[in-house]
Amino acid sequence: MFKNFYDQLLKQLSLDFNCTPDDFKAKENIITFAKLNESRRSYSSGVPFLQMVTTGSNTIIMADECLHDFLNVFVKDVEGHRLFEFDNLMRLNDELQRYGYKLNPTHHMFLPFHDIRVEERFHVKWFYDNEIDQFYGDSRFPNAIAFPEPCPMRPDRIAVVATDNDIIMGMAGCSEDAPHWQQIGIDVLSKYRSMGIGTYLVTLLKNKIIEAGNIPFYGTAAANVQSQNIALKSGFKPAWVETEATMIKAV
Repeated sequence: MFKNFYDQLLKQLSLDFNCTPDDFKAKENIITFAKLNESRRSYSSGVPFLQMVTTGSNTIIMADECLHDFLNVFVKDVEGHRLFEFDNLMRLNDELQRYGYKLNPTHHMFLPFHDIRVEERFHVKWFYDNEIDQFYGDSRFPNAIAFPEPCPMRPDRIAVVATDNDIIMGMAGCSEDAPHWQQIGIDVLSKYRSMGIGTYLVTLLKNKIIEAGNIPFYGTAAANVQSQNIALKSGFKPAWVETEATMIKAV
């Protein structure tokens, strides 16, 4: 399972970072020019100023041409994954600030690894496409679906909720971030945490996405250990790390 999804991942990342799948197998770090390729994942409007990614060996950085001289020195003789260490990220952030940008936190991304089946433990309800509209603006679900309103670039496709009678205990949802690539998010209400609801819903949704012929993936922050544990228990494993620059907003 993982090998097939990983091969598809390299194809998708090559669209996202304007490179080739083989570039992720290279020993050296690679700098590419910023470009909006068709079918890429987009998390902000316009051409990215800088995005960087590693699958664990080298690092690929897609960036505006004005950054290339700095980046060629920045990546020289540095193991790719070490570019994501704090000191190097701070050095890169200092350079970005010269142009009015800053680095976002790193995103730690997971792909399915184990085929896990779960026995029925909670009553669930499924919602698809426009059926999800009723939940927008609900502050209980900032991670499972787009908040506070739909995102046309990454439409929500499926949501599954666990209920206690008519009370929602938790929701997992997926957005289609690129064709056939559906990212899972999870929210469990504080009263119902530590009951296994998050793992249960994420596993159900992961299996549903695969059965439909699509690829589920999961992302979380470096320090969100609880979220990472849900990913691991649901049959995911770490696959790549990425970050990007965003414009500094004037105060």
